[in-house]
Amino acid sequence: MSPRTGRPKSENPKSIDVKVRFDEENHKRLLKYCESHNITRTEAIRQAVDLLIRSKK
Repeated sequence: MSPRTGRPKSENPKSIDVKVRFDEENHKRLLKYCESHNITRTEAIRQAVDLLIRSKK
């Protein structure tokens, strides 16, 4: 039997889906930030959440 093919399992799978609504101005600001830092919207939001939590400790 051949070994399994496909993407290997992640050590930290991202299985939780979160929906967020933005107004037009904040969405444009987010897109501009992502473009200038060459990251995805998802990664920018993850970084923002991490920064928020670390700053509250």
